[in-house]
Amino acid sequence: MAFEYFPRLADQELKARLKRSGAVVIHGAKWCGKTETAIQQARSTVFLQDPDEYENNLLTVQTKPSLLLAGDQPRLFDEWQDFPQVWDAVRFAVDRGHARGSFILTGSVSREMGSDERPRHSGVGRISSMTMRTMSLYESRESSGEVSLGALFEGAEDICGTSPWEIEDLPQMVCRGGWPEAVALGEDVAGSLAGDYIAAVAERDISLPDGVRRDPELVRIILAAYARCVATQADGTTIRSNVHVAREDVSRNTVSSYISSLRKLYVFEDLSSWRPSLRDKTRVTATPKRHFVDPSLAAAAMGATPQKLLRDLPTLGQLFESLVVRDLRVYGQAIGATVHHYHDAAGREADAVIVMPDGRWALVEVKLGGRGIEDGSRDLIRLADKIDQTLMGPPSFLAVIHAGRFAARLDNGVFAIPLGCLRP
Repeated sequence: MAFEYFPRLADQELKARLKRSGAVVIHGAKWCGKTETAIQQARSTVFLQDPDEYENNLLTVQTKPSLLLAGDQPRLFDEWQDFPQVWDAVRFAVDRGHARGSFILTGSVSREMGSDERPRHSGVGRISSMTMRTMSLYESRESSGEVSLGALFEGAEDICGTSPWEIEDLPQMVCRGGWPEAVALGEDVAGSLAGDYIAAVAERDISLPDGVRRDPELVRIILAAYARCVATQADGTTIRSNVHVAREDVSRNTVSSYISSLRKLYVFEDLSSWRPSLRDKTRVTATPKRHFVDPSLAAAAMGATPQKLLRDLPTLGQLFESLVVRDLRVYGQAIGATVHHYHDAAGREADAVIVMPDGRWALVEVKLGGRGIEDGSRDLIRLADKIDQTLMGPPSFLAVIHAGRFAARLDNGVFAIPLGCLRP
């Protein structure tokens, strides 16, 4: 079945990187749309996982990998990590004067450099690297896009907009996730594709980063343990305790090795801590917030369904926060910003901190709605007052992102923004 290609924010980033680099590698979770995005700009493609061509490709890379480079450019190598020699051949070709925009590579497994089975050269200065994630609500056409993150950083003083969905629609979107195929198929597959993803990771992909055989059942247990910690600062001890509820005999090193492999598959994407200059000497906690690359994986790992989430608002709130973080990362990347979180020993926190390359910053709280919006806005004001603005500058804006319908500027100056209104 052929699916409509939904334009991605990554399209423009890829185009810009091809203009300034000899090659671009797109990395991220499998099924997030890397290949289709690359195909939009490639003029020839080598599908390295094509079973009909696998033996031929293997023989070529073992004898003269440069032969694979011949073809119309940009030439795409899909899932290059299966043939690490391709990376070195591309890097060498770029060194030898190939024009900018000659090659695109996609990969779903993070590879280390230097061993016989991995690329020998990092490609720094030759190969530009970009991340792709699952589709944001703006890309899946479920955000009206009436509130621009970039415009807020440029000083927009007022906002207005109406989300096209109700809070009752939220569990469906969380369980479906931003997988392009699931978006195209609609409600009938909500959660099923994420469940298939979990099964593929547990039964096959978990061994791809290092070739070590692992127990599929333990993979599922660790995924469920991580899911119970989503949107929290759970440390390693807490995650291991969750694992030990199901398997008491699992060692600390074993849990760590499984989690490391899952990170290299881009299943987990924790949110790092932001460390501003403060007016007082309060200690800022460095523990990241735990997130999956897409909230649907957390939902699938813990066996959540849309119906169950409607009856469990605390869990829905955690998964909503993870959904917001995913979208903020996608939108932030489109405008050059990074996303973090903040939490200090005094209990002050921001669910997300958006930081621009020039140092401008904004604080975000995430609430389902109701009185939480007003409470969150007051918390943001108190936190902003504790940050040393003589050094950091004032925040570009403070915002509570919620699951309600209407965008507005509150009386205290904080923006209340439905996720269903947001865009880069």
